[in-house]
Amino acid sequence: MTTPAPSPESTAPSAYSGAALDAALKARSQYRVVRTGAAQGAPITALHIGAQYTAVTNGCGAEPDATLVLAIGAQKTARNFFRRSLPTPLELENAIATVEDEVTRAVELVACGSTLYGADAAMREITQLAGVASIAQGAPVTLTLDAVEQTFNPLVAVAEGRPARQEGLPDSAEFAATLLILREFMHHLRFGAITLPA
Repeated sequence: MTTPAPSPESTAPSAYSGAALDAALKARSQYRVVRTGAAQGAPITALHIGAQYTAVTNGCGAEPDATLVLAIGAQKTARNFFRRSLPTPLELENAIATVEDEVTRAVELVACGSTLYGADAAMREITQLAGVASIAQGAPVTLTLDAVEQTFNPLVAVAEGRPARQEGLPDSAEFAATLLILREFMHHLRFGAITLPA
């Protein structure tokens, strides 16, 4: 059994346990990996969308200044809102409302001008579906908010009855939940892009 995520004021990893702690540690690990290639002193944000929780870290130094775990994750959101492999319009609308509420908890954590990074496998799948590729083999991939929106629009079409295969989307509630969380995070925290390291 996992404990609920603490309030935004409790941003030390020790404030979490179970799956929430796992998400926090993965986000902090992603932060450290990205920090080695980022400009010294530049603010960065690392996002990890886990199965049960989503974690975000932010900072300007070798270690993140803060970590926040949100009570949304790919499996959890899919399980709580989607009754089949892909959502109905009402299920999607209800999921969006809950994800928005959780995502906005991170607004005060993220530094102005911060660059967003992520490394989850599902995020890489989204970049492929969006038709985004790295400029060179082994180079980072940048996924813009517009590209995320263009990938989200077919999900809305599928929710309205179009076959998922016709839209080129995986027939997976967890994929739909990941795409939704990423979209809402970028939109509400005003990130124009997310970079996935090589």
